[in-house]
Amino acid sequence: MTKVILVTGSTDGIGLETAKMLVQDGHRVLMHGRSQAKLDSARNAVSALKSGARVESYVADLSRLADVEALAKAVNETHANLDVLINNAGIFKTQNPRTRDGLDARFMVNTLAPYLLTRRLLPLMGAQGRVVNVSSAAQAPVDLDALAGQGKLADMNAYAQSKLAITAWSRVMAQSLGNGPAVIAVNPGSLLGSKMVREGFGVAGGDIRIGADILRRAALADEFASASGRYFDNDKGAFGSPHPDALDRRKGEEIVQTIETVLARLAK
Repeated sequence: MTKVILVTGSTDGIGLETAKMLVQDGHRVLMHGRSQAKLDSARNAVSALKSGARVESYVADLSRLADVEALAKAVNETHANLDVLINNAGIFKTQNPRTRDGLDARFMVNTLAPYLLTRRLLPLMGAQGRVVNVSSAAQAPVDLDALAGQGKLADMNAYAQSKLAITAWSRVMAQSLGNGPAVIAVNPGSLLGSKMVREGFGVAGGDIRIGADILRRAALADEFASASGRYFDNDKGAFGSPHPDALDRRKGEEIVQTIETVLARLAK
């Protein structure tokens, strides 16, 4: 059955490779990127892989709340249903670590933007839908003040905290939704050959198809149908336990409350 699938951050790296796989499988893929030029190039490359491929593109800078809202609105206005949302977009190092709203860019793009986008798109998703959130093996206890935009964090610390935060809210949201859609956090694999890895760690990295394949499986495979609230660690090739803080219900709820507070403040 053909699925409608939105992949954020799909102009390069794991996101682009995931889009390619999904299109070759015959699915309708909604590609997202920050740059119109890069998005057009990526869409053309993906569309060329399969005759009759159905590929759409959406531009949004996920470091900006207004762009996240606009992306959600555009998808809502274009589609009556969405089967899968893959929150893949993320950043590690950036020349501008503070957003226009005074937040750490890693928290905004890696944690808050996917939370808001998911909330806005849930009405399009039925009980069988899936939200796949890209996590990481790098996870660190979340400083709630830093999440709210106070203080300054080093690149690695900000990234690791943002990935624990998305893992934690995935679990909290899954529990709140009950019967669906499923919300699943996935570490696609450590040090795969993405632009983020090359710029952040100075290494070529491994085969990004490893990460793309697990995102495809998480989106479509039966093995993930009842995995809502769980964490899949692709370094181990199995479901596992994230950082203990991501399993702590109280800490998870505090993270969600902080996210909600920040988003409400920025919306004013």
